[in-house]
Amino acid sequence: MSKVYYTDMRTKPGRNLLDKLEILVKKAGMEQIDFKGKFTAIKIHFGEPGNLSYIRANYAAKLVKILLSKQAKPFLTDSGTLYLGKRSNAIDHIESAFENGFNPVAVPCPVIIADGLKAIDYKEIPVRLKYCQTAKIGSAIAEADIIVSMNHFKGHEQAGFGGALKNLGMGSASAAGKLDLHSSSQPVVDQAVCTSCGQCVKYCASDAIHLNEAKKAAIDYGKCVGCGQCVAICQFDAAQPVWDNSADIMNYKIAEYTVAVLKDKPHFHINFIMDVSPNCDCWNCNDAAIVPNIGIAASFDPVALDQASADMVTKSAANLNTILNVQQYGELQNVDKFKMIHPNTDWQAGLKYAEEIGLGSLNYDLIVV
Repeated sequence: MSKVYYTDMRTKPGRNLLDKLEILVKKAGMEQIDFKGKFTAIKIHFGEPGNLSYIRANYAAKLVKILLSKQAKPFLTDSGTLYLGKRSNAIDHIESAFENGFNPVAVPCPVIIADGLKAIDYKEIPVRLKYCQTAKIGSAIAEADIIVSMNHFKGHEQAGFGGALKNLGMGSASAAGKLDLHSSSQPVVDQAVCTSCGQCVKYCASDAIHLNEAKKAAIDYGKCVGCGQCVAICQFDAAQPVWDNSADIMNYKIAEYTVAVLKDKPHFHINFIMDVSPNCDCWNCNDAAIVPNIGIAASFDPVALDQASADMVTKSAANLNTILNVQQYGELQNVDKFKMIHPNTDWQAGLKYAEEIGLGSLNYDLIVV
């Protein structure tokens, strides 16, 4: 069984959460990696401006200081988005990172957008697996010597949840890679529900949506890349994914892309199971956390780490006044909350496939630090 190390949120004078993070990663063995002189990519999601559930920059600063003490050459990194937002090019992305606290004043290392100025700078890494022959990975991540992932564990509208695999596989992909990952899940618009607000038209990066003669949103599938931005931006549930097996295929592709990211490199992973919002940090807002803050977990095995994190969220009681209607359904302890929120997703299928292709193990030994 893989070892997953875990620490809760309890603190006391002389042992705050930053201290606990340092103790956790050292107990988990991160320092076994030879960091001296190595370019070390800290793969993180900086958070879309307006979203406040992303990992605090304080944690990144603590990790960077640990790596610097091991003579690493660390940098914070993420790749650009397919959708039009504040992280679709390197200039806006860096400004967003700085706005959210990931700047040289707070975190003593560079911020490097992995796929370059216009999200087109990538390396094509052979994987030769079932769904992807190659993976288009942002160059700065592909060229790094070591990968350390810092992952905000939360729900996700297409993957079920976002953890280590989502942050690594989807987050490291260039714009072209994200197109590959999303290409089997084009959305539809229920024109009976559409209010003609035009927000989906405004935010479609592919110019694939327009208002038709009836002033209803219509999708040009010749242009649609399946990025899901219209689903995320629509406040009236008019834009919806087509639920066949495409969500599962996206999870399988994410696993294959993660193989490419980690290929032939030392790697280590940390999940922050706190502010567990229902949806991705790519939204420019975050809904109320569905469970109380649980803690931080770390492992060399990203599959075991995600499984352990999901299990902890399942076992936890739900918070009041969230998308999970506790007043109607009860505290929901020992219930798969991600499945309740996103019923047409199957995160477990993605983890099983990740295990099948050798990314890690679903079986783990949880070691409390």
